[in-house]
Amino acid sequence: MATGIVSIAAWDFDLTILALALFAFNLAAFAALVVLTVLRAIRYPRPFIADMTDHQVGPGFFTMVAGACILGAQFLLLTHSVIVATALLALSAVAWIGLTYGIFTALTVKRTKPPLEKGVSGAWLIAVVATQSIAVLVSLIARDAPQPLRLELNFVALSMWLWGGMFYIWIISLIFYRYTFLRFSPGDLTPPYWINMGAMAISTLAGAQLAQNVPDAPFLAALLPFLKGFTIFYWATGTWWIPMLIALSVWQHLIMRFPLRYEPLVWGAVFPLGMYTVATREMAAALELPFLNAFVPAIFAVALLAWTLACAGLIWDLGKLLRVR
Repeated sequence: MATGIVSIAAWDFDLTILALALFAFNLAAFAALVVLTVLRAIRYPRPFIADMTDHQVGPGFFTMVAGACILGAQFLLLTHSVIVATALLALSAVAWIGLTYGIFTALTVKRTKPPLEKGVSGAWLIAVVATQSIAVLVSLIARDAPQPLRLELNFVALSMWLWGGMFYIWIISLIFYRYTFLRFSPGDLTPPYWINMGAMAISTLAGAQLAQNVPDAPFLAALLPFLKGFTIFYWATGTWWIPMLIALSVWQHLIMRFPLRYEPLVWGAVFPLGMYTVATREMAAALELPFLNAFVPAIFAVALLAWTLACAGLIWDLGKLLRVR
């Protein structure tokens, strides 16, 4: 997810070599993660299912959907491979249906449930990201599809965009309540809380793309004021979260002196920065707001720096693991 969106951001800035290098890296990482996930499901089915139905860990499985859709968008934008993008979309759609109704049904009917402060986190919003990533990829594929399929695909993209927005409202209400009314320690502020912003950023991207697809789907023309209004609403909400998350990070690491170290969850903070870059640039073009482009390069620089630091941390951790062995 993180590498894919930073690659797309680099492509938008005409940094072709960097975008393609990250694309190659992403292909290798995606293949490795798929193989490892399948092997774990086969060799350790009970722990695998237990994780999937766990309040803290279960929503993280939606990264499979979001990661596949972002890789599909890379194939479409960087190589113009509609077939591969469509195949990844089909895989993502099947996974989304299974995970959405499997995980949330299991969390609903299970007898033993944790208290809210132990059960909900920013990782729950990955379900929103997964939903909106399907909307993004469908709207991109629709541009190359013949009619009437183009009309139908845009309707699917619109439906997913609306569902993702509703899902965000449900989940962020729980997260904000957890923030303000329940005890919050420095260790609770994990990097996936940045998805509070990232979920709104990808919702902005999907809305901007639907606004651009109006000529291909007449029913979108009637909804254009609504599309533009909610796209700005999503962008403004995501923007609001940035200073809040920075303030909480300052409290966590500088005031409470919680150690800053690499963990795999830090990639959950890289993705929102890259997505905010792409979403802001896309919204500026779709809604004719060129002044927003003034600070987009700075956000991209931060996203690229965050990706570099996260990658360095990953390499360092792998090196330590090999030295121990």
